[in-house]
Amino acid sequence: MLYCERLFADLNRLADSPVKEKRLVRELAAHVMTLARAPRMAAIKQRWRDVIARRRPDRPPVWCKPVDCWHELLPASNLVCTHPVCRELEIYFKRLLIKSEIGDDTPINEYFWVNTVFDVTPSNTWGLDIKRESIHVPGMAWRYKPALVSERDFERLVVPRYAVNGPATEAARAERSEILGDSMPVRVSPIIGYYSGGSLCCPAADLRGMEPLMIDMIETPALTHRLMDVVCRGQMAQLDAITAVGNIAPNTDDAMFLSDPVRENVTGQYDLLDCWIHGNSQEFDMVGPEMFNEFLLDYQKKVFARFGAVCYGCCENLTHKLDDVLTIPNLRLLTCSAWTDLPTLVDKVQDRCCIMWRHKASDVVCPHDTDALEKQIRRQAEILKGCHFQVVLRELQTLMGHADRLSEWTRLSIAAVSQ
Repeated sequence: MLYCERLFADLNRLADSPVKEKRLVRELAAHVMTLARAPRMAAIKQRWRDVIARRRPDRPPVWCKPVDCWHELLPASNLVCTHPVCRELEIYFKRLLIKSEIGDDTPINEYFWVNTVFDVTPSNTWGLDIKRESIHVPGMAWRYKPALVSERDFERLVVPRYAVNGPATEAARAERSEILGDSMPVRVSPIIGYYSGGSLCCPAADLRGMEPLMIDMIETPALTHRLMDVVCRGQMAQLDAITAVGNIAPNTDDAMFLSDPVRENVTGQYDLLDCWIHGNSQEFDMVGPEMFNEFLLDYQKKVFARFGAVCYGCCENLTHKLDDVLTIPNLRLLTCSAWTDLPTLVDKVQDRCCIMWRHKASDVVCPHDTDALEKQIRRQAEILKGCHFQVVLRELQTLMGHADRLSEWTRLSIAAVSQ
């Protein structure tokens, strides 16, 4: 089974030569614009806004992100564009059309975003090259290859500098605008969608490696503070550059973050206080609450303070850190992963913020049938009764041959949360 198979087969004929690829892209954009303007889309967007604002929606929004299983939903054989930007746009629009057929609450907008381009100095960001070891097989795991091996290596750490590259940004905007023509307008912003600039633990682990990072917190805590201070200041430098651009658009128009304006602002001039930021502590999953606070959360709070709305958590277990996480200023959205105890989180959060209820990908895609999955969804939905929550399935690596599983999951989840 392939979603939109007949539609794509018909549209692909429009690009029967490289010079006609624009025609295909514009036709795809036109189909997406039709979806964006449909009454169903208005209902989807209102659903997201209501739940984030802790109003009562018609039902909680349900959304999935295929991540690394897109090649199963949209194989290369269904792509025809050869021009790099045409292919980028072809993939983007076809994915939106597939999501519409899956039937979840994917927001679709009447414009296409281009990220502001920044130059970073040094070119490797932190003064050391980040490396990983793998067997170079697509879809396989990798492991850290630390750049910070000895204490002397820490002396080489630098705080990066960021500068907007105006010509590169304009070139990116102009090329996409020319390809799309009148079919869809193009907008530019330095922050788009799910901005995860608060996850300081990720570059820290990239630089030091997981095991050394854990040991440092016990044996040489000053080194960890030194590392986290540089990473935090580097993120602050990026935010300074973003602020200096001056054309920030609030990132309140995409899944998970789709919300009312973050704050009352009648000036039409927006800054980071009008935007969302996400942060997590995945690399600190096994770290206790005290060290979590000292070596990560205290640094993250400095970054979070610059934003109007904060989303926290990803796939880590936050069960024993919830009291600390709930002290984050402007926390609007808290993730309950499959490894966080749901009843504990519900009890602690109550009405303080919206809950992102994350489903475990393996529970969804691995079983041969969905009977157990349906019971699990209904059981957990009952625990969330009375809460403000969104239903999210992410981190999918494969569909395990179950091509229609995402539409099944969507149907089961909508049914469970609609009651």
